[in-house]
Amino acid sequence: MKKQFNRMRQLANQTVGSVCVRVSLQVEKRLDLVKQVTHSTHKKLTACLQGQQGADTEKRSKKLPLTTLAQCLIEGAAVLGDDSLLGKMLKLCGETEERLAQELIQFEFQIERDVVEPLCLVAEVDIPNIQKQRKHLAKLVLDMDSARTRYQQSSKSSSHPSSLQPGTKSESLREEMEEAANRMEICRDQLSADMYSFVAKEIDYANYFQTLIETQAEYHRKSLEILHSILPQIKAHQEAWVEKPSFGKSLEEHLNISGREIAFPIEACVTMLLECGMQEEGLFRVAPSASKLKKLKASLDCGIVDVQEYSSDPHAIAGALKSYLRELPEPLMTLELYDEWIQASNVQDMDKRLQTLMSTCEKLPTDNLNNFRYLIKFLARLSDYQDANKMTPSNMAIVLGPSLLWTHTEPYALTCFTMTPDPSLCASSLLSSLLCRNMTEMMTTLSLQIVGIIEPIIQHADWFFPGGTGHL
Repeated sequence: MKKQFNRMRQLANQTVGSVCVRVSLQVEKRLDLVKQVTHSTHKKLTACLQGQQGADTEKRSKKLPLTTLAQCLIEGAAVLGDDSLLGKMLKLCGETEERLAQELIQFEFQIERDVVEPLCLVAEVDIPNIQKQRKHLAKLVLDMDSARTRYQQSSKSSSHPSSLQPGTKSESLREEMEEAANRMEICRDQLSADMYSFVAKEIDYANYFQTLIETQAEYHRKSLEILHSILPQIKAHQEAWVEKPSFGKSLEEHLNISGREIAFPIEACVTMLLECGMQEEGLFRVAPSASKLKKLKASLDCGIVDVQEYSSDPHAIAGALKSYLRELPEPLMTLELYDEWIQASNVQDMDKRLQTLMSTCEKLPTDNLNNFRYLIKFLARLSDYQDANKMTPSNMAIVLGPSLLWTHTEPYALTCFTMTPDPSLCASSLLSSLLCRNMTEMMTTLSLQIVGIIEPIIQHADWFFPGGTGHL
């Protein structure tokens, strides 16, 4: 594990370390490039929608705005480069537009709705908003410097014997300086999160160009052969793009695209926690700073993690790990096996329960089993420090269990109870109270059952998963 962390830290020094100094400038430069390309593409595409009317086929073909658009896309691809997904998409789309120019018919309305407006939003709203926030941060930095200067001057003046009530003014200026620093820090975290989110959404922006091709495929009957030959290439590039966001995405999809065995957010968070969070009291229980958590999640989605920055904030790391597990479309322990897990928790004899849990665990899909094993081995190691971190297997099961196992019927049942439109189902306040109590008891029972599953697995991690994991 130490080697794994050293390897990760070396990569961080080569990439993230330099990113600490240059990532802001790189992202800012990328914002300008993307704004330039999207703005130019939007302009040329609008010209296509305003195409010449009444011209004969030959003249229309020579002066068709779509031909100009194709040239613009190819130029944009050259600006972004072949190592960029947007660059690849722009190049493919540009080449396709050249072939489609002779087959163009009326499709302005759908193109305007699905392509022109989103590109305009990126170039004229999304990027300018980030740039405006960047200017606001610069102002906050100046405000903080000004507040600090006033405080330092006041501190010097207050030391003079003739000064009246020196402490009051100095204390007020100190608080003003701290407030200015806090506003600056929050703005900087928000700006970083927005910039990382912009980079992480590159595939979403690339989808606009796929939409362009798909929309044309629908309306250009004579161009179907061309479109069908190019669409698989476009989709293949997107499916093969490894920098897809991982939060809220299918575990299987993320692992297939990234070529990993352990999900990147899980492995990155566990690696950092092994280094800096094993003795942190209340790990996974204490809520992290919302701005720090948002920033870390955005950076994990980008595949960019500054290990040194978060080494002093293990609660943010633990919070990101919990968020990743909770935001999976399907729980790590799967919906399909939910009933079997619950049945195992109801077995009173512990030896028989362990055997039942083992049997259910072996039914997990390979991807889920590998990541579940990795996580459990880490939690078992974390429990070795329970005297310091106060996180016993039971406590970990309480805070992490609902993020590992759930069922769609639970929220559905609660919704049906609280929002039913049929008055006959809640004929009286007494009946409503009884139903509420029963629902609360049911949810409590489910929570205890999940604890009865996770806790013994953590306690007997080496029995469930003998030997090393190859990663931990």
